[in-house]
Amino acid sequence: MELIHNFVQNNALVISSSILIVAYIFIAWEKISKVTVAMIGAAITLILGLLAQSKGHDAVIDPHYFINFVDFNVIFLLISMMIIVSIASKSGIFTWVANALLKKTKGHPVKILLVLGFFTAFASAFLDNVTTVILVVPVTFLVAKYLDINPIPYLITEILASNIGGTATLIGDPPNIIIGSKAGFTFMTFLLELTDIVFLILIVTLFILWLCFRKDLVASEEKMEAVAHLDNSTTITDKKLAIRSGVVLALVILGFILHDLIHIESHVIALAGASFLMIFESPKRVLNGVEWNTIFFFIGLFIIIGGFEAAGGIKILAQWVLDVTNGNESAAAMLILWASGILSGVVDNIPYTATMAPMIYQIQLVEGAAYAHPLWWCLSLGACLGGNMTIIGAAANVIVSETAAAHGKPISFMKYLKYGVLITFVSLVMSSIYIYFRFLIHAGH
Repeated sequence: MELIHNFVQNNALVISSSILIVAYIFIAWEKISKVTVAMIGAAITLILGLLAQSKGHDAVIDPHYFINFVDFNVIFLLISMMIIVSIASKSGIFTWVANALLKKTKGHPVKILLVLGFFTAFASAFLDNVTTVILVVPVTFLVAKYLDINPIPYLITEILASNIGGTATLIGDPPNIIIGSKAGFTFMTFLLELTDIVFLILIVTLFILWLCFRKDLVASEEKMEAVAHLDNSTTITDKKLAIRSGVVLALVILGFILHDLIHIESHVIALAGASFLMIFESPKRVLNGVEWNTIFFFIGLFIIIGGFEAAGGIKILAQWVLDVTNGNESAAAMLILWASGILSGVVDNIPYTATMAPMIYQIQLVEGAAYAHPLWWCLSLGACLGGNMTIIGAAANVIVSETAAAHGKPISFMKYLKYGVLITFVSLVMSSIYIYFRFLIHAGH
């Protein structure tokens, strides 16, 4: 046993990076569920002793204790928001809002494309992308049936809009939650730094999609009438619940915005909101609505990456970025933005961001916070927008494509790729220009 322990300690970097790479390969392969891959990787990391299994004793606290590497800010924020949204959506409040907006379009197919695009992006900024598309997709099929047109242009628009909208806020996309926690950014920091560019990217995206799909977006007058007179009176199934959960969600978001005044962390505000709503619910039913596979995927992932970090791997990665770019801030920013955008289209953007965030933090320790500031936004824009590139680039994409297939309207990998690559490329070019003029031109690099 002593021999094995010494071997692992002497080769910790090689072993931990091998576990990380193999985990990545299996996550991308998708034959074994990613939560299982993450849990197995975490178990191996702990069994081999790459991280300490116990806290140590009072005299000596072990800095490599595995719990130190699990980011509970991220875990609590995710669980709490999942609980709040799961309770709120049960009342029908989100579907009611979507229907009310659709009625305003008078059933015009192009206006519906714009409304669904804006609604999905806006909702994804405050709920998570997966919840947003789960709410919007059934409404889309209903409208497509009324209009007797192909729902695929709408579905592709919703995938792209959900990833773009989720980029704008701290809670919109899991990569941002990881970045916010590691960099110490608040809800308002994200809004101030990213809302402008995300809004511009959304406008350009909807314009491109209108150009691509305009021939399909045609319906007869009487079909349009059907949408204009959608019956929305029975959508809200529980009025009291709709009011209660709507108020709590609004207060939680207000709490995020007022962080600098009240000095309560986002995950604590979300936890307070979730626990208040739980008073009126059956905990068992609510907790069934939490995506536990996502939560355990995060925990397993943090432990695997913790093993790599404890072995000094993150330090080496950070040093490599600084060496390759000769310490040039603009070069480092563009490398991170484009690498994040392209890789997030191919691999899941959550493990990618979980690996990169400690690396940028390490660069920040070496070069200072001012140097690293634009790099965080490059990681956020790249990882979130890159999710649009392929149909497997983000969880929302997979859910829409699976639901579409179940409705007999499959979106093939190659069909989606045409739009995904185009929109991702345009988004990354716009982000590069924004990052350069917003952060780098003044730095004189």
